[in-house]
Amino acid sequence: MRVVVIGVFDGVHRGHQALVDRAVRRSVDPGESGAREVIAVTFDPHPAAVLRPDRAPVMLTSVDRRCDLLRAAGADDVAVLRFDHDFSQLSPTEFVDRLIGDVLGGRAVDAFVAGSNFRFGQGAVADVAALRAIGVERGFEVDEVALVTERFPDAPDVIWSSTFVRSSIASGDVAGAARVLGRPHRVEGVVVTGERRGRELGYPTANVDAGSDLAIPGDGVYAGWLIDGHDRWPAAISVGTNPQFEGTSRTVEAYVLGRDDLDLYGHEVAVEFAEHIRGQQVFDSVEGLTTQMGRDVAQAQRITSEEIR
Repeated sequence: MRVVVIGVFDGVHRGHQALVDRAVRRSVDPGESGAREVIAVTFDPHPAAVLRPDRAPVMLTSVDRRCDLLRAAGADDVAVLRFDHDFSQLSPTEFVDRLIGDVLGGRAVDAFVAGSNFRFGQGAVADVAALRAIGVERGFEVDEVALVTERFPDAPDVIWSSTFVRSSIASGDVAGAARVLGRPHRVEGVVVTGERRGRELGYPTANVDAGSDLAIPGDGVYAGWLIDGHDRWPAAISVGTNPQFEGTSRTVEAYVLGRDDLDLYGHEVAVEFAEHIRGQQVFDSVEGLTTQMGRDVAQAQRITSEEIR
């Protein structure tokens, strides 16, 4: 049985993972002995970037990272639908036919799995009920998965959504974002040469060029990890413009705890955010800054060490 699970899947959060899990379970039909296959279909760019570019959301994951996460969630393959103006003008039926014919290579689909908020076709007016009606004509079934609302003891009810994750990240609540993502939020980029001021202060940092396409946490200091290939080191991370030294460019800098021997220039790395430590500050003196940096490092050590216990 071939099952297609469809959505933007930005972030591949726990709600998206539940969709893929439903597709995996749906593909195992007790009445069929044939091979099973789950294909995840994602969109690139985000449809809002084409339909409402002034309101397009910042992305939580690159498309390559999204594909990796969808496979890790259980998809056998991932198809990337290159969303453009022409695709946005298709009627709902044309959308499905083009999807099956071009994106999926004409392979027959036994069932679709989609979230209850899935919309498609011109004007994004067609919903899961419309997809189900098309399925009656085209010979596939449709499973609809409701959005999940979770109650946390120390927070209001939370809907597992990319919108909530973006909002949490923007406010610096990376721990709240991780609850919905099911893992720490990650940004990726190349380590570039910075002002080298961290080394002068005793805390050499990797200045990560994360670009402007991914969601960067709000300005402040965080505990987390720096990942280089198979190495994952606990780190204290600074996000902001470095106002202590009248900086203007927003940067992501990670100090690997206890390490001053790393040469990461030019490396493609990832930075994962575990917990917010404090906001961005300006101190009366450089000595005041370095004293606080020492406290930040100690707190980052405590936070990241909890993962190992």
